Amino acid sequence: MKSKRISANPALARQIEELIRAKGGGANEAEVADIIENALKLLTDVQDTGDVRVIQTAVRELRYAFRLFAPYAGKRKVTIFGSARTQPSRAEYRQALEFGRKISAAGFMVITGAGGGIMQAGHEGAGPENSFGANIRLPWEQSANPVIAKDKKLVTFRYFFTRKLIFIRHSDAIVLFPGGFGTMDEGYEALTLMQTGKSQLMPLVLVDKPGGTYWKTWDQHIREHLLRDRLISAEDLNLYQITDSADEAVKIITRFYRNFYSTRWVKDALVIRLRHAPSASALAALNEDFADIISGESIRLIPPTPEELEDTQHLDLPRIAFGFNRKDYGRLRQLIDVLNGL
Repeated sequence: MKSKRISANPALARQIEELIRAKGGGANEAEVADIIENALKLLTDVQDTGDVRVIQTAVRELRYAFRLFAPYAGKRKVTIFGSARTQPSRAEYRQALEFGRKISAAGFMVITGAGGGIMQAGHEGAGPENSFGANIRLPWEQSANPVIAKDKKLVTFRYFFTRKLIFIRHSDAIVLFPGGFGTMDEGYEALTLMQTGKSQLMPLVLVDKPGGTYWKTWDQHIREHLLRDRLISAEDLNLYQITDSADEAVKIITRFYRNFYSTRWVKDALVIRLRHAPSASALAALNEDFADIISGESIRLIPPTPEELEDTQHLDLPRIAFGFNRKDYGRLRQLIDVLNGL
């Protein structure tokens, strides 16, 4: 095994290791062995066939989807959500098409739910070569739009939860156009995951048609009910931005990655990878301005940590680290914006 793994049943662990060797081995052998051992526990732990089939299907869907996205891991991607009912004659459709074209020209690929309406518009703008489709199997016939239908970068899911995981896992930005329950669901989930630190911080852009009020009205509800009643904090409003311009939406996304590259936890330190290292005076200002979210060590420049050494393609990036309090992600988003402005 390529990494340490502890099993409560050493004899079974050896048999699983032999099975993996018989298969020829490969990546993440210890983790795969753990999956096999847990799968065997289903023989006694879960009696209901329907429950086991949920696990079986979820593993199959995720394995296939991860394999599909893997060759494109080095290219940033934007997920577009919006109504499948929006007709090509609508301003929102034209707006989504324009955004897809311009974000693709900026070097991003586009992911959508593969349906019609806004999803098809995003694919039309980006073109099939820059598009992924994450379709969902519904009780009524749900076919992929003609742009992505015959493309190899299309995957169809049975479950919404596996589909949602793929959207978030492979997105570097999320853009929402006007839509129904599904669009709202995806938007709130993305906000919740960022607010709670369960996903990477990324641009979440809400795009109205030119002069439209769909998202402005939504924002008014957020401020008048959630914020006023202290159900969220004022800093949480930093997790999304509203515009009625495709050009502005593209700028919001590209500016987010102007200096910021990524974050990861290394023990108790939050490591932020950057394209350009901040100066000593900038670090001092960051420590002063964001003292309220620092818990432990201050913001400082560091070399690559031992835990990052396996990720060799990022070792040349400068990075800062600090003890983040793990709760004020709206403020952390503000810190990233400051880093991008340096």
